[in-house]
Amino acid sequence: MSHIKTDLSRRKSLKVLAAAASMPLFMQTNLFSAQNAKKGFKLIKDGEVVTGAHWGVLKLTIKDGKIVKSEALKKTSEIKNPLQDHIAELVYAKDRVKYPYVRKSYLQNPDDPKRELRGADEWVRVSYEEAIDLIAKELKKTIKATGNDSIYAGSYGWKSSGNVQNSRILLHRFMNSIGGFVGGLGDYSTAASQIIMPHVLGTIEVYEQQTAWPLVLEHSDIVVIWGANPISTLRIAWTITDELGFKYFEELKKSGKKIVFIDPIKNETCKYLDAQWIAPRPNTDVAMMLGMMHELYTSGKYDKEFIENYTHGFDKFLPYLLGKGKDKTEKTPKWASEICGIDEKTIKELAHMFYENRTMIMSGWGMQRSHHGEQPHWALVTLCSMLGQIGLPGGGFGLSYHYSNGGVPTAKAGIVAGIGSGTSNGGTGQSWLQKATSHAIPVARIADALLNPGKTIDHNGKKITYPKLEFIYWVGGNPLVHHQDTNTNIKAWRQPRTVVVNEIYWTPTARMADIVMPITTSYERDDISMTGDYSNLSIVPMRQAVEEVGESRDDYEIFTDLAKKFGVEKEYTEGRTALEWIEYFYEKAREQAKGMQLEELNGVVMKPFAEFWEENKPIEFVQNMESFDYVRYGDFREDPILEPLGTPSGLIEIYSETIEKMNYDDCHAHPTWFEPIEWLGMKQKPAEFHMISVHPTNRLHSQQNNIVLRDSYAVANREPIWINEKDAKAKGIKTGDIVRVFNKRGQVLAGAVVTKDIMQGVVKLDEGAWYDPLNSKEANTICKNGSANVLTIDMPTSKLANGNISHTALVNIEKYEGKAPELSIFKHIDPKS
Repeated sequence: MSHIKTDLSRRKSLKVLAAAASMPLFMQTNLFSAQNAKKGFKLIKDGEVVTGAHWGVLKLTIKDGKIVKSEALKKTSEIKNPLQDHIAELVYAKDRVKYPYVRKSYLQNPDDPKRELRGADEWVRVSYEEAIDLIAKELKKTIKATGNDSIYAGSYGWKSSGNVQNSRILLHRFMNSIGGFVGGLGDYSTAASQIIMPHVLGTIEVYEQQTAWPLVLEHSDIVVIWGANPISTLRIAWTITDELGFKYFEELKKSGKKIVFIDPIKNETCKYLDAQWIAPRPNTDVAMMLGMMHELYTSGKYDKEFIENYTHGFDKFLPYLLGKGKDKTEKTPKWASEICGIDEKTIKELAHMFYENRTMIMSGWGMQRSHHGEQPHWALVTLCSMLGQIGLPGGGFGLSYHYSNGGVPTAKAGIVAGIGSGTSNGGTGQSWLQKATSHAIPVARIADALLNPGKTIDHNGKKITYPKLEFIYWVGGNPLVHHQDTNTNIKAWRQPRTVVVNEIYWTPTARMADIVMPITTSYERDDISMTGDYSNLSIVPMRQAVEEVGESRDDYEIFTDLAKKFGVEKEYTEGRTALEWIEYFYEKAREQAKGMQLEELNGVVMKPFAEFWEENKPIEFVQNMESFDYVRYGDFREDPILEPLGTPSGLIEIYSETIEKMNYDDCHAHPTWFEPIEWLGMKQKPAEFHMISVHPTNRLHSQQNNIVLRDSYAVANREPIWINEKDAKAKGIKTGDIVRVFNKRGQVLAGAVVTKDIMQGVVKLDEGAWYDPLNSKEANTICKNGSANVLTIDMPTSKLANGNISHTALVNIEKYEGKAPELSIFKHIDPKS
């Protein structure tokens, strides 16, 4: 993603967080002296250990060397986060990969590995040394035969927290040390927006700090949550969640402000905030926004001065809005109503209400994970430009309030960096900000690339030709669940000669490998991280809590051992162990803190590493008042000449000449309503219901699907699917029934939840349920566990971004009358010795 301009220095300077009370810590220490810190510390057999994960700063209770309890170190809000309570299950899960394994046919002959049996073959346990030798041998063979450009080093993200044991970067670092690899561009979460927003705003936007929450609470009259569920998604963060986003939504609830919720689903956040629920048809947000823009323009109630001084190309967009362009269709509220299903009166009322009151529109990312997903956020920025409140306290828009606690003021802190994907270090640990390779393809096009080597695609004004991929090395991810159209994806994964996966559990992806390496959980190794992707509230020591399970190893150790086989160990490790890297990055942060005089200014003491590690206590930083006054685009609004945006014009580009020159038929030079390939308004629907596969509330994508927490939401031991009560009545479906959900791409079994909290014609099946085929040797076999991506479409958003369109899919649903098959997933595989 090196092509995206990201103002990191500005972002860092604005990060500041509300001071929290010191965290009490009661634990029994049983450690070596400080001078032995580099050699390691004894594990605590009985006592408490502080650590961190995506779901927060945790306190683990250890008894007889085992984790017996996990909980939040400190309560931040009335909103409960159950993801914090099940660490012992994650460590001692019955489906742990405890030893190295090789697929039987591959072990017999790697040159004729019977790829068609991948995912359906037997497994053979081998020693760690044999597995390392085999991986190295086959890598060398691949490089000699077809070069490094035939190796795909995968893992798009959401590996375990930690800046040193960052599996994706460790893999890329190793591959770069032996000649390079093919990598991925973008991610599944925000691929469309992170390409279109730099054209519109000059920044990636989706991973940027938001206007400070205190300003929203003070100045906003109306808060609009459009296509998001923060009460669910704020349970996690890319680093370690500071959880203060929960606290601010709690304050928003108490504020008495008008809250409008626009989404086909009345989800947890809408209910918690007691918001006005407006439910448009899925994938029609752009039409609804255009109708509002038309009303603002024709009524004269839009900010002409803002449009004139801060935007570019509004005059070129107007003909399209007013029906004077090529399509000759005026984008009136009536036109919008017929598409989105929201009545004309409501569209007009919303437009006027937002204009007449200080309005903050908090948008989620789901709307851009759709066909033509580049358009919704572009349209939203255009709408907010007409409202004229961008850059004002409590006004404008935000694309990250629902993610990693955006808007929580940033702390002035010593920043712990992370290991780099090349020989130069100091990386942030945020893998999307690192340029790991010069040869990359959009991550959501990996199946297409595997199936169509040599194919050339358009991407953001350039051409990309797929290489012929013969070797996949995947770490820290579960693409057999995360990627769209599972049945096509399985065919793709059977194309390369070799697939190696580093994994903790027998996930669907691990089962589709040739070689599986057993990996430690983050509770069985040392690491370090910050809390708050935006706040930088604290530095958290992630001390190893318990012994490794079986023969599991750290990713760093595995890649170090592989580097030895290639004679590049010195380059890879730079002479440091994992713990020494942790110390190195901590001490760099400590030097930074000294340079900022944090002890003198804020009383924040960063002790030498050995003392910090021995204390096993987070270091909390203090905010300065500047961060509480941060207004996104405030400097730009104050002086657009001296503080221009990173766009060609320096202004908000409602019309982009850069995109115009690309001449794409599926992404024009201004925000546009395109009819999706599947949606409820199409004339000849291939299926009856629109399926929305939202982020799960009780998982992080597919993480934690294999523990007892699943029992709290599973229906008939399947992934639950929401269906409107009127639709359910027509289908003879009741809550608790097993239903078959199907379309031309696949079929799954799910457990019905009949509810008023979803609009008619729409069903909700959370993404992330582990794929569990009834017969892994049979094409289009039914998934017994309700994995949503069996049903989604694998095609790009457009030629511009090539993002995924997981929220664009029609399905049928019927009551399942057969005998329900037992699940096979979540179990340990018993390989041959």
